[in-house]
Amino acid sequence: MAVTRIPLVGHREYPTEDMLERARAFADDLNRRRTVREFSARPIPEGVLDSCVRAAGTAPSGANIQPWHFVVITDPAIRKQIRDAAEVEEREFYETRATPEWLAALAPLGTDPHKPFLETAPALIAIFGEAYGEREDGTKVKHYYVTESVGIATGLLIAAVHHAGLVSLTHTPSPMGFLNEILGRPARERAFLLLVVGYPAPDAQVPDIHRKPLDEIRSRR
Repeated sequence: MAVTRIPLVGHREYPTEDMLERARAFADDLNRRRTVREFSARPIPEGVLDSCVRAAGTAPSGANIQPWHFVVITDPAIRKQIRDAAEVEEREFYETRATPEWLAALAPLGTDPHKPFLETAPALIAIFGEAYGEREDGTKVKHYYVTESVGIATGLLIAAVHHAGLVSLTHTPSPMGFLNEILGRPARERAFLLLVVGYPAPDAQVPDIHRKPLDEIRSRR
């Protein structure tokens, strides 16, 4: 079936000097972003997270399927359920699944099976990838490049949360099937990541780590 094509609208081109300044300012702003594990319980203003999710939904996707779903969770009772279920998986990970090398890599970050931020932070965003769609007659529609598409959307979501003046933490307990059950999501969706969102605690601290310089992550040919 042919797709209707329309003129490109909304694109903005900037003078070279403005382009360079905008690119540098954006990179500098994102360089301030830090993963935070100590959150304030302060509520997030109404509408902020909806706009952040709307930004994530602009991501490109394979065949424009947009194979993602975002569940914004602010109910304290549900956040407690998620914490309880996540910590079961986390204890199993630290006690039996993780290799010594993996634990050694995590040690400088100070992580452990306890995840109080899942209750302290005012919001969680559960991100799901849709493995396939369903037509009205119940037949399946294959989705393409789901992991890549949802990963790009998640990156935009993290940037949008930072741009709004909030902090976040990417949390990936494994397996995450409990999220489908707690949040009532269908079997065709698979949890990709749990994003913890809020304001930093007044006494929040972060590890003294540094990002690789440009010359180590970029090459030219």
